[in-house]
Amino acid sequence: MRLDKFLKVSRVIKRRTVAKEIADQGRILINDKVAKSSSTVSVGDILTIKFGNKTSKIKVLELKETTKKNEAAGMYELVSEEYKEDYRL
Repeated sequence: MRLDKFLKVSRVIKRRTVAKEIADQGRILINDKVAKSSSTVSVGDILTIKFGNKTSKIKVLELKETTKKNEAAGMYELVSEEYKEDYRL
């Protein structure tokens, strides 16, 4: 499955165009290699996504063409979440 489609279907990123832009900027890694939006995602891959101040690592558990909102979180597992600067109280 394409990276941008996985991010949209799993609802990690709400819109596929946003997922494509982030990937094409080099802010997403698949197994520690820079990924394009057309890169193939497989079960067991570790995705590292850089959102501004936050960096999330997620493990792909399942691939589906479509999913319901309450089932989307089952497609991945959050491995770690790091902040450059922690603004949370």
